Amino acid sequence: MIIESVSYLVALCAKNGIRNAILSPGSRCAPLTLAFARHPEIRTKTVSDERSAAFIALGIAQQLQEPVVLVCTSGSAALNYFPAIAEAFFQQIPLLVLTADRPPEWIDQYDGQTIFQENVYGKHVKKSYNFPSLDNSEASIGKAKEISVDAISLAKSYPKGPVHINLPFREPFYPDEKQEIIFPSTKVSLAPPAKPVMDSKTLRILEKDLPRFKRIMIVAGQAKPDSETKEILGRLKTEKDVVLVTDVISNFQSDLSITHHDHWLGNAELSNDLEPDLILSFGMSVISKPLKLFLRTTSAENWQIQESGEGRDPFQRLTKTIHATNYEFFSWLLDNLDTKDSDWKSKWIQLNEKAKGVLPGILDNSDFGEYPAFKEALSSVPKDSKVHLSNSMAVRYANFIGLEGPEIICNRGTSGIDGSNSTAVGCSLVTDKLVTLITGDMAFFYDRNAFWQNYTKPNLRIIVMNNHSGGIFRLINGPSSQPELEEYFETHQALSAANLAQEFGFGYQKVNNREGLENALADFYSPSDRPKILEIISESKKNAGILSGVKSKIQEALSKA
Repeated sequence: MIIESVSYLVALCAKNGIRNAILSPGSRCAPLTLAFARHPEIRTKTVSDERSAAFIALGIAQQLQEPVVLVCTSGSAALNYFPAIAEAFFQQIPLLVLTADRPPEWIDQYDGQTIFQENVYGKHVKKSYNFPSLDNSEASIGKAKEISVDAISLAKSYPKGPVHINLPFREPFYPDEKQEIIFPSTKVSLAPPAKPVMDSKTLRILEKDLPRFKRIMIVAGQAKPDSETKEILGRLKTEKDVVLVTDVISNFQSDLSITHHDHWLGNAELSNDLEPDLILSFGMSVISKPLKLFLRTTSAENWQIQESGEGRDPFQRLTKTIHATNYEFFSWLLDNLDTKDSDWKSKWIQLNEKAKGVLPGILDNSDFGEYPAFKEALSSVPKDSKVHLSNSMAVRYANFIGLEGPEIICNRGTSGIDGSNSTAVGCSLVTDKLVTLITGDMAFFYDRNAFWQNYTKPNLRIIVMNNHSGGIFRLINGPSSQPELEEYFETHQALSAANLAQEFGFGYQKVNNREGLENALADFYSPSDRPKILEIISESKKNAGILSGVKSKIQEALSKA
């Protein structure tokens, strides 16, 4: 049976620029699977593990900034999408999630593969729709078309995000043998979302308020690379007395920004007299806990620049939400800001330059472990490439060290360890650039099904920091002092990435010292016909000591400055 509503949905996706669909095998979803697979303008891939499939779709959509379709069968398959959907929601990444379902009369009747799928993702999608009876009647086709237009438009509009359509199918849902799927022509071409523009009233308010502030700090949260805005921020940093603070995931770090603040914020002596009176924040989440805690203790106001949506208040200082593009707002600021407090700006720059200057030497002279290994790994990454960082310590080490050049990507929407492998795989599928995933062992083995598909490209490089445990818990004050630390928090494991590499046919090297790491990195990025894994072995206890020692030595050097 050919279901006209499904054919229309797929045709509408293609008409409006949706070119990628990740399908997971199942019978109930057959009408969707066949329609997407047979459409000539849509690229489809099949991934058996729905949790991995959803993160692969997220990785593709992160890069393209266009919706990617997900298709799964009924029942618990839909629940396996949930972690990636939550991540997409908080990162504002567009997904079109299509879940096949049993018809309503069979829900909660001991029928196979049935759960309550209507609104199953709750507040973690922009909206959830339920298709009407898919019986090819005029009324149900009309309603399905209406839902399709609304859902695709919503996924693409600001703030972008995941949208869910639940489709209850009755048998028969397989077409007859050799029956063709005819995709209806559609003239519905959805307009691209409009960019916000600061109105005259907003400008008058800002022009009146701005002179009140002498110490202005710009804080860049997680964002996609944006060369135009980066250029304006560079001019603000050099021409005006502003301090630009960047996280590694902001993709705005440069020689002109404060990147090493984690090494002294929290130290009362070093942080003295560094408070801003106005925080201009943009982007999404900020990794640095010392920065967030520091700003929460100030009396500063926080103006947040948002293209759309409601304001967020991570520093608990929010006073204004400004709906504008980053480029528009900072261009206005450049034209309207007078210099205010050059001494304050100089204090930030001096601390940052000193920390930046002493860190490499301290790491080079420390024992071998994750922190110095991370420095070596980051220094070898090609500038014109993409770097995925897993959560826990990987993204924090990168933030301590700093990295400019490659695009930095991390799932900081929910900050979970699940899905980092799969997201990097998705990214590698839609770029010809090298993609490096730097991950801890727990995140790596947790998401090993990322590679259980037939599409992994040779442009993927994976660096696994294997300390055989969740080493971050040794660095947190609470669990690190508990007698249950090793069994219940670190959760020791004895796995090696060598077995996975052999199973999937990846290149593999293992190192456990500086010389071995330097030799391995010399060839790691050379062309290859398969992905490569570099496994770096270290000890959790030793890593904790190295991190503590490096921080103490940096603060000692800063105190003497």
